Order: sequence, then structure tokens, then C-alpha cells
Amino acid sequence: MDLFKKIKQNKKTFIIAEISANHKQKFANVIRLINHAVLAKVDAIKIQTYTPDTITLKTNKKDFRILDKKNNLYKKNLYDVFSEAYTPWKWQKKVFDYAKRKGLICFSSVFDESSVDFLSNIGVKAYKISSFEITHHPLLKKVAKQKKIVFLSTGMASIKEIKEAINILRKNGTSKIILLKCTSYYPADPKDINLKTIIEMKKKFKCIIGISDHSIGTSVGLASVALGAQVIEKHFKLPDDNQSLDSHFSIDYKEMKYLVEQCKIVKSSVGSVFFGPTKNELKNMKSRQSIYYSKNIAKGDLINESNIKIVRPSLGLHPKYYNKIIGRRLNKNVSYASRVKLKDF
Repeated sequence: MDLFKKIKQNKKTFIIAEISANHKQKFANVIRLINHAVLAKVDAIKIQTYTPDTITLKTNKKDFRILDKKNNLYKKNLYDVFSEAYTPWKWQKKVFDYAKRKGLICFSSVFDESSVDFLSNIGVKAYKISSFEITHHPLLKKVAKQKKIVFLSTGMASIKEIKEAINILRKNGTSKIILLKCTSYYPADPKDINLKTIIEMKKKFKCIIGISDHSIGTSVGLASVALGAQVIEKHFKLPDDNQSLDSHFSIDYKEMKYLVEQCKIVKSSVGSVFFGPTKNELKNMKSRQSIYYSKNIAKGDLINESNIKIVRPSLGLHPKYYNKIIGRRLNKNVSYASRVKLKDF
């Protein structure tokens, strides 16, 4: 089945393990990460296709340095950061081929036109546009012309910017768009994530909606499924990795496996709008309460609060009749713990 149709059917949450910089530029680590992704039973892995020269300029000018004091890369220049983080292009076809042999879908984020051309030659099924590139209109046009699935992250983006990006993609060749709710801070504070936006995104943009989750742990991803997310992208690391650039907000295969398993439960529990007893609840209807006689009572006696009681099970008279039968006289003898019936009066 076509991948986009499969995701759209929404029979299960489509989960992507994002390798990003967590390979530490060692090919053996990429292979280990793919093997761990298989153990976690994710649907896809994702890498990133850029070089420091395709994504920024080699300079130490202030514009090109990280000046957020809370950022663990504070004062570093962008070129040096990307030199440490990028995935060598000479590996990438091998990565795609190995993932395919392992039964995983593999695709990549693109950051300029040259990365699109490179991946097109490999024959990818999808492209990812990061939140930081959502306003890169020439890149959006180039990607759209490939007529593949586009995962589009929306961190920081206004409604207008998202609409512009969608329109460019559709006008230039692709309608297979998956929007990812995203908070572009690492790690993302759950208070900044605003998962309710997923519901509004579904209404406003008429696209498949997922989440690119940069928070710590799995709670946000699981909650997103309850609100309608059909895709979760989560950064993925090796269990012994605490030093990669993205490791501090990534999860390992045990946490990823937990996410995959719990998503099935959450998705199943969302169900549909339903009132009344389910099939499994029907047998428990007996445990509701009803009116029973709490004493032996003779014919002609008055019914009062001391000789009837609302108790379990539900086989007696409905509780709504309680006040209506108080003060009425019995037309027959009744015994303790027998069901009250309207014809008794």
C-alpha cells in the first residue's frame, strides 16, 4: 500500500526515530541505531542531509554564533556546530539500503536544493522540512516537484506562514503533506508545547497532523495521540550516549519501544463518541441499584423508608419510583429481600 494512504488510514500511530547528530559521525553508530530502531518496532528512521557549507557560512561573526546562554552550544559558531553534527553524504545511500533490508522506511530532512537533488538520486519516499526551513520558499518548491510525501514541521510558524508553505507545496506538485506540531526548543518545556493546537490544525489545514516532539521522555508523544496525532517523530540515541549534540532530549530503544507499545493502547482507548453500555459492560448492568423490600410486610401495610431500600443488584424496581411508592399500601404480603414491583400496590 502507498505509504501516505497507510498513514492516512490511521490504523496505528506512525513513529519515526530521528537519528540527527546522535551518530557522532561514526557509521557503526548509525548501524547500531538502526538495529535498535528495529528492536523498538518503529516504522521509520530519519537522518539529515546537509553539510556545514550547504546550511551556513564559515565565519565567526556575531550573526553566526549561538548567543542563548541557556543553550549547551553557547558561543559556538554555526559552522563548527554543523561540522560536528552533519551526516556524511558518502554514508547515506548505505544507510537507506541497510534500513530497507531491516524493514524500516528511511527518509531525510533537506535544507537546500542540493540535498534534494542528492536524495532524489537515491530514490527516497519522503522528505522532511524542518521548522527552521518552513519559510524557505525556493526549497519548498524544489521539494514539491519531487511529488513525494512531505513532512513539514511547524515550530515558531504563524498560521499565515503555514498556509503559505502548504500552498507552495500543493501548487508545485504534491498534496501528500503531513504537518508536524513542533516546539523548536531543545529540550522543549511541556508548558510550551500546547498540544490542543493539534485539534485546531486538523480543522484549519485539512492535513494529516502529527508531532515532532523535542520534550524529555514519552509523555507528550502519548498525549498527542489522544488529541489526534497520527505521526510522532522523536529523537533517538544509543543507550550509552550522553554526549552527542542531541542526546539530552533523545530517547533510547527501551523508551522508544515503550512509546510504540503505549501508543497502541492510547490509540485504542480514544475510540469514537459513544454513550450507553459497551458489549463488555452489559453483564455489569446488574450491579446498578434498584428498590427491594428490607422487611417482611403484610398486605395493607404502608410503604415507608424503613421497609424498602435502594440497593444492588438492579433486578428490582427502578430507583426513580422510590418517592412515588412511599405512602402506598401493599395489595399482598411480601418478604424480605424480594423485588419491589409496581403491581404490588
